[in-house]
Amino acid sequence: GGAYWVDSQQKRYVPVKGDHVIGIVTAKAGDVFKLDVGGSEQASLSYLAFEGATKRNRPNVQVGDLIYGQFLVANKDMEPEMVCIDSSGRSSGMGIIGQDGFLFKVSLGLIRKLLAPKCEIIQELSQLYPFELVLGMNGRIWVKAKTVQQTLIIVNILEACEYMTAEQRKQAFAKLSGN
Repeated sequence: GGAYWVDSQQKRYVPVKGDHVIGIVTAKAGDVFKLDVGGSEQASLSYLAFEGATKRNRPNVQVGDLIYGQFLVANKDMEPEMVCIDSSGRSSGMGIIGQDGFLFKVSLGLIRKLLAPKCEIIQELSQLYPFELVLGMNGRIWVKAKTVQQTLIIVNILEACEYMTAEQRKQAFAKLSGN
């Protein structure tokens, strides 16, 4: 019952039901937001797909906002549809992502590496500085540390990890932490 991925350096993301992704709100159309998720078409997100949302209590979503959510519908015959709640109606960390972080893109292969349960890269980074990190299966990463400089250092490390061996990475971390 395990999942297997064919690791390739593919650039275009193909939505998969259940995948957690970072989308960028491109439009509001009635009760639905349109999001760029890096695929061939935009995904839709109902305003009711947020924790606690009702007709009266709508989430404050603006064009340009970053949304972390998951695909409820994703197949080649239908428009991808996202939600920001799990099956029990809880946000579980999904929703609008803070404005003051940094969003960047990496390969889908690197995202899978970073999402692995005991990812050494994340463990090593967390020893440098405290930071917030959101990883989207669509290759988008949002990161925020205490300062812009720390945020950019983390971004640079994550981008470089794609082409470094574990040994090169350990040397780079040692330099950064001053050991």
